[in-house]
Amino acid sequence: MIPLRAHPVLALTTADAAGIAVLVALVALIVLAAIRLARKKREAAPPAARGGELPPRTTPPVPAPPRPAEKVRPAEKARPELKRLSPEERAAEEARRKEEYRRRKEEERAEKERRRLAREEEARRAEEERQRLLREAEEAKARAAEEERRRVEAEAGKTLAAGLEKTRGGFMSRLNALFGGERPVDDGVLADLEEVLFTADIGVKTATRLLETARERVRKKELSDPAKLKAALREEIARIVSLDGRLDAGEELAIGAQRPFVVMVVGVNGAGKTTTIGKLAAKVQARGHSVLLGAGDTFRAAAGEQLEIWAERVGAPVVRGKEGSDPASVCFEAAKKGAEGGVDVVICDTAGRLHTKAPLMEELKKVKRVIDKAVPGAPHEVLLVLDATNGQNAIAQARQFHEALGVTGIVLTKLDGTAKGGVVIGICDELGLPVRYVGVGEKVADLRPFSPREFVEALFA
Repeated sequence: MIPLRAHPVLALTTADAAGIAVLVALVALIVLAAIRLARKKREAAPPAARGGELPPRTTPPVPAPPRPAEKVRPAEKARPELKRLSPEERAAEEARRKEEYRRRKEEERAEKERRRLAREEEARRAEEERQRLLREAEEAKARAAEEERRRVEAEAGKTLAAGLEKTRGGFMSRLNALFGGERPVDDGVLADLEEVLFTADIGVKTATRLLETARERVRKKELSDPAKLKAALREEIARIVSLDGRLDAGEELAIGAQRPFVVMVVGVNGAGKTTTIGKLAAKVQARGHSVLLGAGDTFRAAAGEQLEIWAERVGAPVVRGKEGSDPASVCFEAAKKGAEGGVDVVICDTAGRLHTKAPLMEELKKVKRVIDKAVPGAPHEVLLVLDATNGQNAIAQARQFHEALGVTGIVLTKLDGTAKGGVVIGICDELGLPVRYVGVGEKVADLRPFSPREFVEALFA
């Protein structure tokens, strides 16, 4: 290839090339400025001028909340006016406004004080109300505690020691006088002991037994002083009333598995038989057993009404016949109704004295036979109620009832009203019958289960 050679006319110097470059740069800057200016005008023009193009949607700015007008002090408001007043008038106006400001502050202070006093008064009343409620609560609590104490006392009844107080004042006081000295145990002491025992309503047989036991131990040189003699008597009496250890502690009437469990209650009039039945029903029911009462004492005036009163107290039904009707038929109906109704325990009252010629024991034997026809094997318990004030006569009654009916337990009433409490020892010794309950007062709780240990402790207290 042949190389081209530069044309002499088109050849440029270095200075010419630099000038052309500068010129081209200026033209480019001018064009660029014109384009920017056109864009600014187009953006500032309304939509119609830009060919109907809508402006972009924007969220309108939230107007700022109006600024609260600055509180202009009265003095600032009045400054132009004060400037127009004379010095004296300006001073008076200033003094008036100061006084008004002071009065307003005083009113505000008084209002605050009033509110403070109102709050204090309200707090004081609230505290008084709280204290009143506390006092009422304490008083109610104290009343409840007192009522509970009285209820417990009423339920607890008298203690056996309290019931034997008169007996300790008679029979036991003479024994204590005999054993209180330092004299040795000799024939003279034994003679005095014999006199005390035979006048103690414990029965001749029991008194003789105690005396012979003491003499035998004195003969063996086992009892050398009165204190040992007293301890020996106490030991022997404890053995007798516990039936040689067979009756260990005071227990409620044992309700067997038979249903109904029939209890036949016997005794002469005046012994407290009907009252004992009412108390016994309350005790049995308190142990969770259902009870039905049979008003078999149809010959004693008002006996049925008395039993109905007790039945209402304990909430137990009662079977009652007409006054003067056959006692055996009433007890039969009670036992039969108890069997048909699924009753746990049936307690039958019986006559203690008859207005007919038939002997009492024969009538009671008939009642027992009839109850057995209604419930085979019944009665399951025959309780004899004895009046402790009868002393040795009570022992004779117990023997007669036991021979006729086969008594299974004794209830000794009115023990708190007599000094003849030693009759318990005679009954246990001569008949070998357990004493189930002793009555030491009028309340239900005063019918107490007999405890040999408690009886001996109360007797020798």
